[in-house]
Amino acid sequence: MASRQAPLCGLAPCCLWLLGVVLLMNASARPANHSSARERAGNREENEILPPDHLNGVKLEMDGHLNKDFHQEVFLGKDMDDFEEDAEPRKSRRKLMVIFSKVDLNTDRRISAKEMQKWIMQKTAEHFQEAVAESRAHFRAVDPDGDGHVSWDEYKVKFLVTKGHNEREVAEKIKNKWDLNIDEETQEVLENLKDRWYQADNPPPDLLLTESEFLSFLHPEHSRGMLQFMVKEIIRDLDQDGDKKLSLSEFISLPVGTVENQQGQDVDDSWVRDRKREFEELIDANHDGIVTMAELEDYMDPMNEFSALNEAKQMIAIADENQNHYLEPEEVLKYTPRGLPAP
Repeated sequence: MASRQAPLCGLAPCCLWLLGVVLLMNASARPANHSSARERAGNREENEILPPDHLNGVKLEMDGHLNKDFHQEVFLGKDMDDFEEDAEPRKSRRKLMVIFSKVDLNTDRRISAKEMQKWIMQKTAEHFQEAVAESRAHFRAVDPDGDGHVSWDEYKVKFLVTKGHNEREVAEKIKNKWDLNIDEETQEVLENLKDRWYQADNPPPDLLLTESEFLSFLHPEHSRGMLQFMVKEIIRDLDQDGDKKLSLSEFISLPVGTVENQQGQDVDDSWVRDRKREFEELIDANHDGIVTMAELEDYMDPMNEFSALNEAKQMIAIADENQNHYLEPEEVLKYTPRGLPAP
């Protein structure tokens, strides 16, 4: 055991660097007025039965923005919450050393792209398991009679209750087909949700979702058909000329009203550069300047091994000073990221 611990201690700076890479790669992935995972968590209770805008381990958000936390999610997995910004440095180092040893499968004190790829796939699977557990709990909340099916009307009642409506009154109005008297914004959300409900309802359609179909409704990354639906929605929102494809200019265009001040402009300029790099290096597989639905689907599929390998190579390349395609202590000892204490 003693001989195993000694190399790990030497890798402490390396582990800190790895987390730094993960954090720095995500620093400018989102426009200035878009929230991170921590800010999003504040709205979780209100929206617990809604399909989340943010999907752990998926590269794009539902609105087409880059997932700011993606690299943290696929490197730290379910341990993300253990690495708070104000965590005690020595404690974080110990945790990161354990992670590093797990990534280094052949214990040669260097990490290959294949090792990082396997780790990314493992962490993504953890997020999948978490999503299944959360979906199961939410399904029970909207299936009060426990018959294993949720109708669209049952779900609609629960959704409107989260918007402040009285459950009994809403149920009565729906039963009698009376006007629900809801505002325009809520009505638009309901229509979008119903479209998604239809997509999750496997043939023959009956507007009744089973537990597995409800999982696809909340988490489209768990279903090929729903992932394709998500891709179509993103392309529809970003496609400016209606050709059902994305050019670079369409993909990097900022939403109207995104930039609020000069500081925001500086952040958003960086965000555009990140999207340009993502488009050219990862999404546009054949490098023809156009992203098709198939290319975007491959890019967004969290269980795509080729995509995971590309991500692994990207994470390693940042500190690969001798360009041998490995992370080695001799290289990473030179890197102490800003914001992380030196060991």
